[in-house]
This record gives sequence, structure tokens and C-alpha cells, in this order.
Amino acid sequence: MLNWLLIFLPIAVYLEFTHAPGTWIFIAAALAILPLAGLMGRATEELATKTGSAVGGLLNATFGNATELIIAFFALQAGKLEVVKASITGSILGNLLLVLGLAVFLGGLRFKTQVFNRHNAGLVTSLLTISVLGLLIPAMFDLASRSFAGERNPAGIDLSLSVATAVVLILIYIANIIFSLFTHKNVLSAHDEGHGEAHSGPAWSVPVAVGVLLAATVAVAFMSEFLVGSLEEATAALGLSEFFVGIILIPIIGNAAEHAAAIVFAMKNKMDLAVTIALGSTVQVALLVAPLLVLLSLLVGRPMDLVLHNPLELAAVVAGVVIANNIARDGESNWIEGLMLLGVYVILAFAFFFFPA
Repeated sequence: MLNWLLIFLPIAVYLEFTHAPGTWIFIAAALAILPLAGLMGRATEELATKTGSAVGGLLNATFGNATELIIAFFALQAGKLEVVKASITGSILGNLLLVLGLAVFLGGLRFKTQVFNRHNAGLVTSLLTISVLGLLIPAMFDLASRSFAGERNPAGIDLSLSVATAVVLILIYIANIIFSLFTHKNVLSAHDEGHGEAHSGPAWSVPVAVGVLLAATVAVAFMSEFLVGSLEEATAALGLSEFFVGIILIPIIGNAAEHAAAIVFAMKNKMDLAVTIALGSTVQVALLVAPLLVLLSLLVGRPMDLVLHNPLELAAVVAGVVIANNIARDGESNWIEGLMLLGVYVILAFAFFFFPA
């Protein structure tokens, strides 16, 4: 559906190497990433159908947020640590409020009441709550330690705690993979049903799927470098703060394909799949993407902790988790619940837009 946007891939390359204005490069690179993310998702889905549920699930988990991870990595290399942190928060909020909201709202317009397995959703939301707490604890630690130690509190303590937290979160992620794909495979039985129906067209062979995945990943890496390199000039020209771009635009660009899949499943009355995609993607961000970025920051010489200094971000994340738990609790959804989720997201987007740079 978005493949026609691939025309922006050569356009972005041309603009970059002719030193065009940064705003043009930023827009072209962002538009090129959208179909590339879709191709990565399609290739992963095709491989999942060929390799079986266990390996396929691992592939989906690994590449589910690959586009956003690549974008964040180049932002990390450029030293834009606050943009990276904002993209983590934005991805969590985007999945919990925007993606789930659109899925519930559009699905609810076609079907009066939609049901899903509340036991399965409850397991995911419990894991989500624990994983998000892992991201909030470093911020609470920073606030508490500064209250006691004042200016004597070194930033190295925050980094040490963040690294330790990152290792624990990754271990929990590995345990979750073992739990969901091996010891308790029945938990994801609803997710396996009809998996891959969001994509239409003839099936790809394994070599084609692997080739597309590798090519799209390399192209996303180049586009991400262009995007980050033009970020400062583009934000100044467009009147946007880098914080707003990180927390709203980058998550939407990076997860567009995954978002579309959740909405398509909801409109087919497959709410188990839609809820699993929205909540599962959030868990991946909290348990895998964020911790990996902390560890990668040490390797590239740009140490980044997990401390969120903006109280608005903290409040938004907590609110998003509470709302997601409430939606999943009864195992039913309707369009008004989706509208409320979208309303909260729009309010937060305005708040982040008007927040002082």
C-alpha cells in the first residue's frame, strides 16, 4: 500500500549528495522509511510462515522495532541523547494510545462490541507494567538521590543503575521469549491464528524474503543517517523542537507498518491479534529496544542513562499503562474506548508540541 513512497529513496539520496536544504532531506528520508519499514515487516512475516511458530515468533520479536532501533542508534551516534530518550517514551505512548486507540475505534465502528482473550491480554499488560516500572525506577532514583545528595550526586551513578537495569530488562525479555514460545506456547495461540493475514499477494520464497529484509535494513540505515543528519536544520525550519520530533514523529515513522497491521486485524474483528501487536510492541520497546540502546551507547562512546528528566514524560507513560490495563481488563472494546485513547494521545501531542524547547 505504501510501496509507491519508495520513489523518495533515490530522491533522498540525491538531495543528500547535492547538499540540498536539510528540511527537504528530512522529509524525503522520513517518507522513504515508511515503505521500507513495511517491506521489513512483510519479509519477517513471510519468514515466520516458513520457519514455524517458535523461530517465526523470535523473528517477529527481533525485527518488530528494528526500524526505530536503527533510527535511534544514529541519533545516539550524533549525540542527540534526549531525542533517543524521547523516541523511547514516544514509542510506548504511540503503541498504547495511538495504535491501540485507532484499532479499537475503527474496529468498533464496524462491530458494535469486539471481544478478545482478557487472560492473554492480562499477561501482556502485567509484563508491560513491570517493564515500564523498570524504565521509571532510574528517574525516581535520580530524583531521590539528588534530594539527599544535592549537587554531589554524580551522573555516573545514574548511568551505573541504568546499565544494571538494562541487563535485568534484557534477561526478562529472554525469559518472556522462552515462556511464550516454548514453555507456554498456548498463551500465544490466538496470536498464531491467522497470523500474516494483514499482508496480501503471493507468498515469497525464503531467499526472496531474506534478500528483501537485508536490502530494506541497509536502506533504512542510510535513510536514518540522512534523517538524523538533517534533524537540527529541519526542526528549526519547521518550527518544531527536537523533543517533539523524537516523541511524536520518529515513533510514527518507525512503527508505521506495525501500526497498519494492528488496525487491519481490528477491522477484521481479530482483536486478539490487534491487542497483542499494540501491547507486545510496547513490551519489546521497554524490554529490548531501550536496554539495547543503553548498552550500545557505551560502545559508541555516547553514554546514555534511562533517566527521564521531563515530568510530563513520566506522567504520560504512567497514564498510558494505566489506561491500557483498564482497556484490557474486561476483554471487550467498543469505539468510544478507542476515541478516548486517541483523545488522550492528541492532548499529549499538543502538550509536547507547546513544551519549551
